[in-house]
Amino acid sequence: MPNYNTLDDKELTALLQADDDLAFTELYNRYWSKLFAIAANKIRELDEAEEIVQDIFVSLWKRRHELGVIDTLSSYLAVSVKYRVIKVLDKRNNYQKYSDYNQHTTSIADDSTQQWLEFEELKTRLAGFVADLPEKCRLVYQLSRERGFPQKKIAIEMGISEKTVEAHLSKALKTLRTRLNVFLL
Repeated sequence: MPNYNTLDDKELTALLQADDDLAFTELYNRYWSKLFAIAANKIRELDEAEEIVQDIFVSLWKRRHELGVIDTLSSYLAVSVKYRVIKVLDKRNNYQKYSDYNQHTTSIADDSTQQWLEFEELKTRLAGFVADLPEKCRLVYQLSRERGFPQKKIAIEMGISEKTVEAHLSKALKTLRTRLNVFLL
């Protein structure tokens, strides 16, 4: 039985490919702390750094038959850590972007709901104010603003002059504007 401490990486890799779990243990003990330090330094989360290193060693064990020729195992493992760290940082970045976007769109949606409620309240108040207008003013206003009739047609419909229609419409708009200003302030 060889002394695993004295073997170099190529010899340990060859033993690993031959399913030698003691060779794997030696590689694990030899590189775990170095890889952990690299990962922890880059992502600043010890739990995630530990998970990255553990995943690398699990992957190394699972892919031991597919490794082929590796010149320097330390470089291979360092590159593995690098790519795993990049993947974690990218995932964090995407999560942050999504979180920011979601927070922004939620506030927009909330604002639009508030605006809709305010608009509905304004419509209700306006309908109440219109109902309080004198009868002729109310009819002229409704024909003009709600049904879109021109002043000439309103005059014909109601049997009054265009000047009277204009006077009633002006009175209605002035009254509504005054009452709505009090409500909007």
